[in-house]
Amino acid sequence: MRTVMIMVHGRVQGVGFRYALEAAAQRAGARGWVRNRREGTVEALIAGDAATVDTVLAWAHQGPPSARVDGVDTAESSETPPDGFEIRATA
Repeated sequence: MRTVMIMVHGRVQGVGFRYALEAAAQRAGARGWVRNRREGTVEALIAGDAATVDTVLAWAHQGPPSARVDGVDTAESSETPPDGFEIRATA
């Protein structure tokens, strides 16, 4: 299993990004979570086999139609993901 933490920059709050990422992750079969950050980014933990994680990462670089993604920072993570995929409170 591969687990990555991502930070998505751009116009990614107030455009349904978290809900769309949750749906994309669920379609791909990924586990993890997503949340807004107070400084205006979206942070997510994505876990699954390499192809699953790559699918969600590719989606995150585009986002939903109303978003503007300026960049996605990615780092490998050792955090244990929850079962399923969830939206968490802003941090």
